[in-house]
Amino acid sequence: MTAQLLNILTGINRTAAPSSGSMILVNDLYGAMPEIHTTFLGRAPVDQAWEAAFDQLINLSTTKRPHGPDFDPYVDELTGEVRALIEKIQPNAIHAQYLGFALSLAFTRAAGNIPIIAIAHGPDVMVAERSASEREGLNEVAAASAAIVAPTSALADRIDRLTGRRFTDRLTVIPWGIPLSDARVRDQPPTGTGPLSLVHAGRLDDNKSTITAADALALTDQPHHLTVIGDGILREHLEQRAIELGLRDRVHFDPFLPRAELWRRLPNFDTFVFTTRGLEAFGLVLIEAQAHGLPVAYSDLPGVREILGSAGVPYTPGDPRSLAVALVGLGQVGCGGACPVGPVWR
Repeated sequence: MTAQLLNILTGINRTAAPSSGSMILVNDLYGAMPEIHTTFLGRAPVDQAWEAAFDQLINLSTTKRPHGPDFDPYVDELTGEVRALIEKIQPNAIHAQYLGFALSLAFTRAAGNIPIIAIAHGPDVMVAERSASEREGLNEVAAASAAIVAPTSALADRIDRLTGRRFTDRLTVIPWGIPLSDARVRDQPPTGTGPLSLVHAGRLDDNKSTITAADALALTDQPHHLTVIGDGILREHLEQRAIELGLRDRVHFDPFLPRAELWRRLPNFDTFVFTTRGLEAFGLVLIEAQAHGLPVAYSDLPGVREILGSAGVPYTPGDPRSLAVALVGLGQVGCGGACPVGPVWR
């Protein structure tokens, strides 16, 4: 007798492609659980390779609308679409990705007696800390959920505070991870005291603070090189900043890369530089870099510290001088990122 698969309904209300850490995570997660049947709700266009992780992928048809006067009618319409899908799919459980975002609200209002597990991703918590309406949405989803999952205790505590500690017993911490089968560690660690080949990968926005890496480069005696991989609203500003700092030949910009291509390139660098200065839910790219044998200089945020601990070199978030000091230590012979550092910037 064949056991019946657990039927899970989930989704993220954006283009169904590996465009962010969260989208990559869900692709890895549900692709690694053959014992469940997963229906994923997303948006067109669909990346065909990414789609393979799910048993069924359904494109939502309700037109997205931002927070404002049209948001409540939008969520009502989306809830109607989701309710019809729930009646058809008959899931055993719903995984609501992003607490308080529109699709999670629709899941919450349409679920009926179906249990919900809410999964936090970071941006949902950030906006709830800034906006009363977003905070209200987060609380609505939290109240309707049987469990609330966060990847670090630091993020779980922020959710606990935002919800007035009413759902502490529902919070659980499950760290994110990556598949290691395709990771390729560099053949040999970097040697010598010459300049480092640094890499930074991520969305180019204010919170990711890529500018900290560029400014730090200008403060070091060694002519380190930095490759920035990613897209975002600050790309042009960062390129101009590199020129202003006299780093045109030492800072190189590449667009967002699919994971396979990023992983192929990571072993070619000496050090990964992580520059987020505000909230970071987990930072998959941190463990991607480590899986490929790269030491990591990281902004010393609570969640990141929880992930890396003594395995990376911390510096003060948003402080290029502090990062410059960390790079000095990483460039010393045989220290593996753990030798003492000193202020030898220009």
